[in-house]
Amino acid sequence: MDDKIETTAEAVERAALPRCHEVHSCPETQAPSDFPKGVSDEPVTEKSPAEWAYERLIIYIQNFEKNLDNEHEVAMGFTGGDAGVMRIEGMGFFDPDVITFYGSDPAGTKTQLVQHYSQLNVMLRALPK
Repeated sequence: MDDKIETTAEAVERAALPRCHEVHSCPETQAPSDFPKGVSDEPVTEKSPAEWAYERLIIYIQNFEKNLDNEHEVAMGFTGGDAGVMRIEGMGFFDPDVITFYGSDPAGTKTQLVQHYSQLNVMLRALPK
Protein backbone atom coordinates (compact mmCIF):
# COMPACT_ATOMS: atom_id res chain seq x y z
CA MET A 1 0.00 0.00 0.00
CA ASP A 2 1.29 3.46 -0.88
CA ASP A 3 1.40 5.69 2.19
CA LYS A 4 2.19 8.85 0.23
CA ILE A 5 -0.08 11.74 1.11
CA GLU A 6 -1.33 13.75 -1.88
CA THR A 7 -2.38 17.34 -1.92
CA THR A 8 -5.76 18.11 -3.46
CA ALA A 9 -4.00 19.64 -6.48
CA GLU A 10 -1.94 16.47 -7.00
CA ALA A 11 -5.04 14.28 -6.75
CA VAL A 12 -6.95 16.41 -9.26
CA GLU A 13 -4.00 16.45 -11.66
CA ARG A 14 -3.52 12.67 -11.40
CA ALA A 15 -7.22 12.12 -12.09
CA ALA A 16 -7.14 14.39 -15.17
CA LEU A 17 -4.13 12.79 -16.87
CA PRO A 18 -4.46 9.71 -19.06
CA ARG A 19 -3.32 6.38 -17.65
CA CYS A 20 -2.44 3.04 -19.23
CA HIS A 21 -2.27 -0.32 -17.47
CA GLU A 22 -1.93 -3.74 -19.09
CA VAL A 23 -1.02 -7.25 -17.99
CA HIS A 24 0.29 -9.87 -20.44
CA SER A 25 0.85 -13.61 -20.04
CA CYS A 26 3.87 -13.48 -22.36
CA PRO A 27 6.80 -11.61 -20.74
CA GLU A 28 8.10 -10.46 -24.16
CA THR A 29 4.90 -8.52 -24.80
CA GLN A 30 5.20 -5.07 -23.34
CA ALA A 31 2.54 -2.49 -22.65
CA PRO A 32 3.06 0.91 -24.27
CA SER A 33 5.42 2.96 -22.15
CA ASP A 34 7.01 5.69 -24.28
CA PHE A 35 4.29 8.28 -24.66
CA PRO A 36 4.94 11.32 -26.87
CA LYS A 37 4.86 14.73 -25.21
CA GLY A 38 1.28 15.93 -25.00
CA VAL A 39 -0.19 12.46 -24.57
CA SER A 40 0.97 11.75 -21.06
CA ASP A 41 1.19 15.27 -19.69
CA GLU A 42 -1.89 17.02 -21.04
CA PRO A 43 -5.21 16.88 -19.17
CA VAL A 44 -7.83 14.64 -20.75
CA THR A 45 -10.26 17.55 -20.94
CA GLU A 46 -7.95 19.53 -23.25
CA LYS A 47 -8.56 17.30 -26.29
CA SER A 48 -11.58 15.97 -28.12
CA PRO A 49 -12.50 12.29 -27.77
CA ALA A 50 -11.44 11.78 -31.41
CA GLU A 51 -7.98 13.23 -30.80
CA TRP A 52 -7.48 11.09 -27.70
CA ALA A 53 -8.55 7.93 -29.54
CA TYR A 54 -6.29 8.81 -32.50
CA GLU A 55 -3.23 9.39 -30.30
CA ARG A 56 -3.75 6.23 -28.29
CA LEU A 57 -4.25 4.13 -31.43
CA ILE A 58 -0.92 5.38 -32.78
CA ILE A 59 0.76 4.32 -29.53
CA TYR A 60 -0.82 0.86 -29.73
CA ILE A 61 0.15 0.45 -33.40
CA GLN A 62 3.76 1.50 -32.74
CA ASN A 63 3.99 -0.85 -29.77
CA PHE A 64 2.52 -3.72 -31.84
CA GLU A 65 5.07 -3.08 -34.62
CA LYS A 66 7.96 -3.33 -32.14
CA ASN A 67 7.09 -7.00 -31.63
CA LEU A 68 7.02 -7.89 -35.36
CA ASP A 69 9.85 -9.41 -37.36
CA ASN A 70 11.05 -7.96 -40.69
CA GLU A 71 8.73 -10.26 -42.65
CA HIS A 72 5.49 -8.79 -41.23
CA GLU A 73 3.71 -5.47 -41.03
CA VAL A 74 0.77 -4.23 -39.01
CA ALA A 75 -2.75 -4.30 -40.38
CA MET A 76 -6.10 -3.60 -38.80
CA GLY A 77 -9.13 -5.86 -38.72
CA PHE A 78 -12.51 -4.23 -38.26
CA THR A 79 -15.41 -5.76 -36.41
CA GLY A 80 -19.14 -5.33 -36.84
CA GLY A 81 -19.33 -5.64 -40.60
CA ASP A 82 -17.67 -6.95 -43.73
CA ALA A 83 -14.89 -4.33 -43.80
CA GLY A 84 -12.25 -7.06 -43.39
CA VAL A 85 -8.57 -6.20 -42.98
CA MET A 86 -6.74 -3.01 -43.98
CA ARG A 87 -3.00 -2.43 -44.30
CA ILE A 88 -2.51 0.78 -42.37
CA GLU A 89 -1.11 3.58 -44.52
CA GLY A 90 -2.49 6.56 -42.62
CA MET A 91 -4.79 7.75 -39.87
CA GLY A 92 -6.47 10.97 -38.89
CA PHE A 93 -9.21 12.54 -36.84
CA PHE A 94 -11.82 15.21 -37.36
CA ASP A 95 -12.80 16.98 -34.14
CA PRO A 96 -14.73 16.40 -32.11
CA ASP A 97 -15.67 12.78 -32.73
CA VAL A 98 -14.52 11.17 -36.01
CA ILE A 99 -11.47 8.98 -36.69
CA THR A 100 -10.43 7.89 -40.17
CA PHE A 101 -8.12 5.14 -41.41
CA TYR A 102 -6.44 5.06 -44.83
CA GLY A 103 -4.91 2.00 -46.44
CA SER A 104 -5.51 -0.91 -48.72
CA ASP A 105 -7.22 -4.28 -48.42
CA PRO A 106 -5.39 -7.59 -49.08
CA ALA A 107 -6.23 -7.30 -52.82
CA GLY A 108 -4.51 -3.88 -52.96
CA THR A 109 -7.71 -1.86 -53.29
CA LYS A 110 -7.44 1.64 -51.87
CA THR A 111 -9.53 1.80 -48.68
CA GLN A 112 -10.69 4.45 -46.19
CA LEU A 113 -12.77 3.91 -43.08
CA VAL A 114 -14.48 6.81 -41.30
CA GLN A 115 -15.69 5.93 -37.83
CA HIS A 116 -17.21 7.66 -34.81
CA TYR A 117 -14.85 7.34 -31.84
CA SER A 118 -17.57 5.70 -29.73
CA GLN A 119 -17.81 2.83 -32.24
CA LEU A 120 -14.07 2.24 -32.38
CA ASN A 121 -13.30 -1.45 -32.23
CA VAL A 122 -10.22 -2.64 -34.13
CA MET A 123 -7.93 -5.65 -34.03
CA LEU A 124 -4.23 -5.22 -34.86
CA ARG A 125 -2.90 -8.07 -36.99
CA ALA A 126 0.49 -9.10 -38.34
CA LEU A 127 0.37 -9.70 -42.10
CA PRO A 128 3.21 -10.81 -44.37
CA LYS A 129 4.74 -7.89 -46.25
